[in-house]
Amino acid sequence: MANVKRKQQQSGRIAIAGELTIYTALELKDKFLAGLFTTEELELDLSGVGEIDAAGLQLLVMIKQKTAVAGKIVRFTGHSQVVLDILELSGLAGFFGDPLLFVYKSAE
Repeated sequence: MANVKRKQQQSGRIAIAGELTIYTALELKDKFLAGLFTTEELELDLSGVGEIDAAGLQLLVMIKQKTAVAGKIVRFTGHSQVVLDILELSGLAGFFGDPLLFVYKSAE
C-alpha cells in the first residue's frame, strides 16, 4: 500500500511512498485531486515509489490532463528508478515535460 505524505501543505507538495499500482490507484486519485483543487500548483514527489504499473501510469496521465484543463500546474519530481523505467518503456517521458535523467548501464 502506498503512503501519501503531504509536505508543506501550503505549497501543494505530496510525496508518494510505496506502490503506485492498480491496488492503490483509486485511493491515490482522490488524494491527488483533493491536493490539486486546494492549490494552484501541485508537486508530486515520486522518489519513494517502489512499484508502478499501467494503472499507476494512467493515474499520472490523468492528473496531468486534469491540471491542464483546470489551468493549474503539476510537477512530478524525484522520479524513482521504477518510474523512470515505465516512462521510458511507455514512451511518455516527453508527455509529462519534467526534467528527467536516464542513466544507462553499459552491457559488460
